[in-house]
Amino acid sequence: MVSDLPEHFFRVKENGALVFRVDTENRQRRIEMDQIATVNIRNGEVKPHGDRRLSEEDMAAITAWMAERNALLMARDVDDILRTVDHLNLTTHWVQSRATEAQLDSVTDTLLLAMHDLRSVLVRKKADRLMKGE
Repeated sequence: MVSDLPEHFFRVKENGALVFRVDTENRQRRIEMDQIATVNIRNGEVKPHGDRRLSEEDMAAITAWMAERNALLMARDVDDILRTVDHLNLTTHWVQSRATEAQLDSVTDTLLLAMHDLRSVLVRKKADRLMKGE
């Protein structure tokens, strides 16, 4: 099992990760993790930890992780939006079938403003895409 461990471990944080080199080649056969860098996924910055120099293998692993992480985050964004569509449909059904007048009074204005704002942005973005296509 110990031999199946990756050479690098990425402790995810809000805007990137801390990068550790995984070491199992010691006398006690314990897993040791040595922090080697900090990664900022938003701006692509990789900062070596302390006075460390990152090897080509380290940089290749970090670059690959960043690409995979960005792809995952983009997929999650789309999934979140598709879930929002589901919630909007569920909200429509709730409004039509179960909502009381008091409940509708408490949510109508907020929903209408949010939907108006969303519609305005979507229409503007679609118009921009159509204009670029001409």
